[in-house]
Amino acid sequence: MIYNSKIADQIALNLLEIKAIKLNPADPFTWASGLRSPIYCDNRVALSYPDQRTYIKEQLANAIKDHFSGVDVIAGVATAGIPQGALVAELLGLPFIYIRSSAKAHGMTNKIEGKLDKGQKVVVIEDLVSTGKSSLLAVDAIRNSDAIVMGMVAIFTYGLDVAEKNFLEKDCELIALSDYNAMITKAVSDKYVTSENEKSLLEWRKDPKKWSDGVK
Repeated sequence: MIYNSKIADQIALNLLEIKAIKLNPADPFTWASGLRSPIYCDNRVALSYPDQRTYIKEQLANAIKDHFSGVDVIAGVATAGIPQGALVAELLGLPFIYIRSSAKAHGMTNKIEGKLDKGQKVVVIEDLVSTGKSSLLAVDAIRNSDAIVMGMVAIFTYGLDVAEKNFLEKDCELIALSDYNAMITKAVSDKYVTSENEKSLLEWRKDPKKWSDGVK
């Protein structure tokens, strides 16, 4: 679910302007999974731009206030969700924790860093959702600690069908500030890509694997 359509457009434009989102259908990027993609998104870039960073922080906080009233703790997903989550927690005056991708191999062998009590209500912050798999592992960790996950707020989502399915199966509400559709609309209108490239970008959105397999 998109938080607000006007905000979605502005976030998309901000990410394109600072090159946090790069689009290149003619020379695709290779994701860690091996999938070829015409888009690469690294929202950590926004941390280096105070105006964009502040806008994202404020809109993440507004989304939480509008959708998840009564939250006790803000959680960031390692690694890119940690700074965003900490900024939001500071703005809202709430405790902050973060979730490791895997438990520490030494010391207390924690997967959750910070103080989380049984029954506390948590909102998870993520910078980017693709399939949702890694993001939802953080949800599992919180629930395994007998805390309550109210939902997740992300800066950007690709809006893939597999992600929607994964969040539905985990019964976790996802609110995103912007998504792939809003980004493509802004990319074309502001001439970051041509209308011819738009067709290829939309084809990737429909079936990323098929698009990737067709890359020569």
